[in-house]
Amino acid sequence: MADRLTRVLGGPETRRLRERIRERMARGLPLTGSLSLPSVSPDERAAIDQLLGRKASAGVSVSVPLGKLDELLRTSGIWPDGLASAVVALTGAVVVRSDAAAAAETGWAQALEPLADLASRREELSSWHAGLVSSGLIRRLAGNAGVAALLVEQLCHVLDQLPAEPEQVSSFAARVLGSAHRLDDGLPLTTLVLGGAREIGGAPDGAGASWRRMVWASVGLLRDELSSVVLTVGLPGDPTSGTGRALAAWQESGQPVVLTLRQLLTDPPRFEVDGLVVSVCENRSLVGTAAEHLGSACAPLVCSSGQPGAAVLLLLTKLVAGGARLRYHGDFDWYGIRIANFLHRHCPWEPWQFTAADYTGAVAAHNGSVLSGTAVAPVWDALLGEAMSRENKQVEEEVVFEALISDLCTEP
Repeated sequence: MADRLTRVLGGPETRRLRERIRERMARGLPLTGSLSLPSVSPDERAAIDQLLGRKASAGVSVSVPLGKLDELLRTSGIWPDGLASAVVALTGAVVVRSDAAAAAETGWAQALEPLADLASRREELSSWHAGLVSSGLIRRLAGNAGVAALLVEQLCHVLDQLPAEPEQVSSFAARVLGSAHRLDDGLPLTTLVLGGAREIGGAPDGAGASWRRMVWASVGLLRDELSSVVLTVGLPGDPTSGTGRALAAWQESGQPVVLTLRQLLTDPPRFEVDGLVVSVCENRSLVGTAAEHLGSACAPLVCSSGQPGAAVLLLLTKLVAGGARLRYHGDFDWYGIRIANFLHRHCPWEPWQFTAADYTGAVAAHNGSVLSGTAVAPVWDALLGEAMSRENKQVEEEVVFEALISDLCTEP
């Protein structure tokens, strides 16, 4: 029976006819009505006319009544199961595209379901989850629902562990995912985890290696222990560690010091500084100016160097754990407010000449340039945000150096 079917419908002269019927089946259309083949060759026309048992036809196209072809196959005994079954026998199984698409969507929905569950448990991830799904990023990174299911499972497992106690990214990956390289830069999982970590840690938008290090650090994960540094002056040391002894020496000489993340991780000073006020500024030039004017009389000052990185966050965390009280000053502009808000999420601090009253006084004295960017509400002082929107002026930290430096002097 199969041989007979191949002879009448499986030859090269009926190839286009088979393909057109197969396409109808893939589209989920019934095999009824007529199917027209344009620009047929004499051999194609002869084969189709013979298949249908009709006289030789003429013209540039040929019409094939599908219902009649189905009936002929059944009643002649060529293929009793009919035309659709015959095409499958000759060309292989036909997948109805709409059914396949529906099945694929079901697979994608199942793959993404754990992420929706995570977002429902972690309110800070809800908007990130919505944007992630609507952007189609997981689909692009994974390619298919099967890969996506594994990717989402790993993503949820990682985000469930964040924020973490300070730990190298590689050791965290080895502990949580079974390989130190599972969160290396450029991997699909790393791309997704960074997005979630940014939401958990409250980091701003950004790009580049330093931004990625900052995002990792915001959730306790440390990427590069040498390139991440923190600038400080006047910070007390201790005799129990090399880093602590170095700090004590630099404090005595009144010189600024740059601490690496490695020093803070592998040989950290022991801060037992209950009640010590540590000032934190945004701009590095304030540290140099304070050291120049005050020398060893400079009170402890730490610089965030703009958006604080891993070393900054770790040092401030250790200081707070040792009993220090932080006070912060930054630029009176919207980016400066974002930095301050970010730092406030990670370390408790009091404003240091960084309130609405300080701002209006600075504007009156210095009349800065016009604010740019999107307004941000300062989490420590709602009136400051209102005053900045009203005055629409920015005041850079360098402009008020004199007042800040006088406030850092430990001598009468």
